Amino acid sequence: MESNTRGIGEAAQASGLSVSALRFYDGAGVLVPAVVDPSTGYRRYTPAQIKAARLIAGLRRVGMPVADIAQAVRDLAADPAGVRAKLDDHLVRLETGLADARRELLRLHALLDLEENLMTRLTMTTADLTAALDAVRFAAAGATEPIPAGVLLETGDGTVTLVATDRYRLAVASAPAGVEGPPVRPFLPLDLADDLRGLPAGPVTVDVTADRVHAQAGGTSVEGKPFAFDFPDYRRLLPAAGEETRRVPVDAAALRELLAAAPVVDREHDGEAYRVSILGLDPAGSLRLATEDEWTGDGGPHVAVNREFLLQALDAGGSGQLLLELDGPVRPLVVRVPGDGARFSLLMPVRP
Repeated sequence: MESNTRGIGEAAQASGLSVSALRFYDGAGVLVPAVVDPSTGYRRYTPAQIKAARLIAGLRRVGMPVADIAQAVRDLAADPAGVRAKLDDHLVRLETGLADARRELLRLHALLDLEENLMTRLTMTTADLTAALDAVRFAAAGATEPIPAGVLLETGDGTVTLVATDRYRLAVASAPAGVEGPPVRPFLPLDLADDLRGLPAGPVTVDVTADRVHAQAGGTSVEGKPFAFDFPDYRRLLPAAGEETRRVPVDAAALRELLAAAPVVDREHDGEAYRVSILGLDPAGSLRLATEDEWTGDGGPHVAVNREFLLQALDAGGSGQLLLELDGPVRPLVVRVPGDGARFSLLMPVRP
């Protein structure tokens, strides 16, 4: 047999594998030489093994795992079609990996651009952005000095939170978003927020710098300058972590009907008339409309709020079940969506 075999040096030269590689594949059981001299340990390879070594050399160059290389060597004589199938499968893996690598490198280039230009980029869907804007916009409609009419956009870890207030009510809504770049909290003028809401359906990219907000979706772009205004810390109005609150479940449609039929108290502020609804609890802890006497006296847990503001908060909360946090006449009334801690409205109480 030795006359038809080659030593390890010749096998290395003929196959493109180094001598150390041939020894490695011998030790791994992938390509065991046909003859090993018991006294010298010299290895000798047959022509078929040289062919297998050439296959191994090629598979190494394209990064095939050792286990797959071993299977290809085993199939080389008995199942050449199987070897070709493995080559095709590996090519698919390489092309997929290359596409993933291209995307990641493009993302890294974009991240470097953002850092160099002190920019933050948000990526989300217009559906999520619109839903969040719809949940807060009503609270900015009556804003006057010192807080201009607008919507705060605040980035977090994988989220964007929108906040609006006119000092008498506040609305907060969050949406999932990709955030690349430093944290930002631009205060958007209301007309710019409305332009964002009008973007076409699909993915939207929002680039934020210190003096510019630019958004693009479906070939449509909007741009504007945020207010040079330090938006107040709205979290100070919220219950502290761990603080117990009285939460009353209500049906939004039923509460609207109740508000429409119940008497109201007329009030005036800065020359403008408005109506007040007084919310209280019955002995079972269910919501009821309280009287003006209870409001001005000692009627237990109740709160008086602007009726129109409450109706708008109910509309922003959507149909179905809502939760009201009702903790007395001097605490804000909070309207929440059950199971959604990232969306709520807060109405400041009206004093007697």
